[in-house]
Amino acid sequence: MTESRGAAAGRPVFAGWRIMRSDAGRLWATRQRPFPAAVEEAGANRTVDGDDLVALCQAIAVQEGIAEGAAW
Repeated sequence: MTESRGAAAGRPVFAGWRIMRSDAGRLWATRQRPFPAAVEEAGANRTVDGDDLVALCQAIAVQEGIAEGAAW
């Protein structure tokens, strides 16, 4: 996998998330800091993937939404 360096690599920057592209071209993102245990128990995942940037953005938004809804 190759790691995106945000704007320097011509891709958007997602605060707190590191974006990578697999050798096959699939996008992955991993949260730089783990979610608290309560958020993980509520179903949030630290690493997500998507076929394209739109799908990846949606996957990140879902995880952040779970985190916002969980009691920290």
